[in-house]
Amino acid sequence: METVVVAMSGGVDSSVAAALLVEQGYNVIGMMMRLWSEESVNGYGGHNRCCTPDQMADARRIANKIGIPFYVIDTREFFYKTIVEFFIDQHDAGLTPNPCLQCNRHIRFEWLLNHALSMEADYLATGHYARVTTAEDGKKQLRKAYTLEKDQSYVLSVLTQEKLQKAMFPIGEYTKPEVRELAQKFGLPVASKGDSQDLCFLGDGDYRRFLMQHRPEMFETGPITLSDGTEVGEHNGLPNYTIGQRKGLGISYHEPLYVLKMDVPNNILIVGTRDELGTDSLTARNFNWIAGEPPSAEFEAEIKIRYKAKPALAIVTVLDDGRVRARFDEPLRDITPGQGAVIYQDDLCLGSGLIERREFIREPA
Repeated sequence: METVVVAMSGGVDSSVAAALLVEQGYNVIGMMMRLWSEESVNGYGGHNRCCTPDQMADARRIANKIGIPFYVIDTREFFYKTIVEFFIDQHDAGLTPNPCLQCNRHIRFEWLLNHALSMEADYLATGHYARVTTAEDGKKQLRKAYTLEKDQSYVLSVLTQEKLQKAMFPIGEYTKPEVRELAQKFGLPVASKGDSQDLCFLGDGDYRRFLMQHRPEMFETGPITLSDGTEVGEHNGLPNYTIGQRKGLGISYHEPLYVLKMDVPNNILIVGTRDELGTDSLTARNFNWIAGEPPSAEFEAEIKIRYKAKPALAIVTVLDDGRVRARFDEPLRDITPGQGAVIYQDDLCLGSGLIERREFIREPA
């Protein structure tokens, strides 16, 4: 009998994933990670929102209900060094990180997977909405969930072939309403619980306040300039701004201005018109090809530049040093350095890298 460790959160998705695996005859072990969180802020916080005492109690109750052992492992120190420090450092570099990509790469499918394998488990399962299939050559493939509005392949695009071989996503073929129905069928007391939230380690959800407390030197004021260097105002710290932002710039100008770029070495916020905001190309670094290699040196694919972004058609060129360039059919407004660029062909996820640069290859009209 094969053994599967299930990453349990006390929520409906991971609970149903565990129950389905028990029903399918696996030897199932429930495991929950205790993650780092800042102390209580303004009456909020003190516990990571992915593993509050109530969620731990719910997960333990679910494990008892379906008859599996349940363990909590202390992951706070590793989480802080791997996720929280990464989050702070990326903002310090003028980037806009997605901590969920980093968390799935290092926390779930490194730290937790290693714990599962040390217990002689064969697989690690999570409650993500995604699917794993097998290619003709035996390699594992990551595919979108059947329910595209809940698809989470974007945050799983960091998985290597080795890790995907050990991954299971039992609810990837179900819709959210079907998962809730399964929870009711199994008699699980979490059928109506809401979904988890990003930035789980913040006490009050205010990341700017958090950055100010942990690295106040990032918030040095500096000039706001147009692309040609004309100074039009003063910013109150680069972390207070994001690419594409229009409101809150404090600039009086004859047409709306948007954030185009952060010049971190010179502490300059660069703004421009709506026409200047769109770019038709990006480069991404540290690219992870799930199959172990790209399909070819140049190919057509769809790319998501944010978790909730609509996929955009592009020509992908594989560069040196683990980098890729994507040239889009149409300019995109929201290409943001630090976010993940995830490549798809139909429902197959090929992999992802971190956006390092946005640019125009064709001259804007």
